[in-house]
Amino acid sequence: MPDARYRYPEAIVTADWLAARLDDPDLRVYDCTTYLEYESGTGRPYRVVSGRADYDAGHIPGSAFLDLQGQLSDNASPFRFTLPPWDVLAAAFGAAGLGDGCRAVLYSRRNIQWATRIWWMLRALGFDAAAVLDGGWETWSQSGHPVSTAPAAHPPAVLTPRPRPDLFTGKREVLDAVGDPGTCTINALGRDLHAGENPRYGRPGRIPGSVNVPAMELQDPDTLRLPAAADAAAAFAAVGARPEQRVILYCGGGIAATLDAFLLHQLGFTDLTVYDNSLNEWAQDERLPLETG
Repeated sequence: MPDARYRYPEAIVTADWLAARLDDPDLRVYDCTTYLEYESGTGRPYRVVSGRADYDAGHIPGSAFLDLQGQLSDNASPFRFTLPPWDVLAAAFGAAGLGDGCRAVLYSRRNIQWATRIWWMLRALGFDAAAVLDGGWETWSQSGHPVSTAPAAHPPAVLTPRPRPDLFTGKREVLDAVGDPGTCTINALGRDLHAGENPRYGRPGRIPGSVNVPAMELQDPDTLRLPAAADAAAAFAAVGARPEQRVILYCGGGIAATLDAFLLHQLGFTDLTVYDNSLNEWAQDERLPLETG
């Protein structure tokens, strides 16, 4: 698809662009890294580990750390990474120094999906001045840009919530969309999970009728660089996703799905929503259907 293009290039910044602007007083840079340590025999799919230790060992100068689970999720939820109420979320970002009139750059390590999750949350909150660092920490460090171990924090700010609640959805809406030709439901998990060959979330399988565009295949494994627009468009066209459809994105906990959603947004899809608790919730509810094969 040679005519494909990213519609919002300001939301994808390069390491060189960021290095030239680290002294901008209105810029807020955040390391968003979280790790998942996969488990078996515990009744849960993984253990959530903050990336704070790696941040402390070295980070982009002036960047602060955002703890997705600890600071930006509803920890009263039985599921990991559940979106908190809008006012609570806005206050948490404000406490981390992100406020009205600022611009944010988000990066992560090993997987760009942690940055896109927070980018999608900010967009849902009504904050449109956020960008993802293409290539994340890997490209920054491989490019020879400076690294700091000095802790950084931004002064508290006020972020005014202007919610777009349709950017997230729940299980009832997902169930209602099964079999709807006007909706394309996309699973961003790996192919083994989509096929039902991996029981990580309890009951194996996928939401009936959903198609598979693994988030891990939408980033370079070594540099974390995003694909060219034509390659991203081809990946979604191959599973039948069309811009005129409503598109529901899901994964295990609403993280990987945001990378697919971010790229679809860039490609001009306008009716996009992320199933927040995804298979963490769906697979545990025996009343909800799954298919395999």
